[in-house]
Amino acid sequence: MLALDFHALFGLSLNPLELVLRGSIMYWLLFLLFRFVLRRDVGALGIADVLLLVLIADASQNAMAGGYESITDGCVLVLTIAGWNYVMDWGSFHLPWVRKLVESPPVLLIKNGRLHRRNMRHELITTEELWGKLRLQGVKDLSEVQSAFIESDGEISVLKAQASHDGAPHARKFL
Repeated sequence: MLALDFHALFGLSLNPLELVLRGSIMYWLLFLLFRFVLRRDVGALGIADVLLLVLIADASQNAMAGGYESITDGCVLVLTIAGWNYVMDWGSFHLPWVRKLVESPPVLLIKNGRLHRRNMRHELITTEELWGKLRLQGVKDLSEVQSAFIESDGEISVLKAQASHDGAPHARKFL
């Protein structure tokens, strides 16, 4: 009969401070990468959500597959990563300066029916991609668009211009 080595299974093989430091460094490196480089590719999930999933999957996989010496090593790393995610969520809710760090501002792509090609180039959005999003919103002509933005989650929001009584579109006012 095989004897279980509970110390090898649950004991720490690395210094817990080293695990916290490794988890913190990887969290911040990947957070900054997602925030400033891969923003529009994230989709409907928030950056921190995707980051959390990727890091926890990797950290827990290493713990389960034996990449660490014990399950406890993986648990410390997963808790460190989840802790940073909670701190970022809490901070972005309560502190405006953290919100500015975490969530990028919307970028104007269309204003009064005119494309802002400089912003499109900066966000790496082609005219074809933008038209695909406009069609999903029921837009057939740029004159129907008061403004369109790429939001912090990578989605494109469209504010349509209202047609006046004579058939010409005019901007809708929001209060």
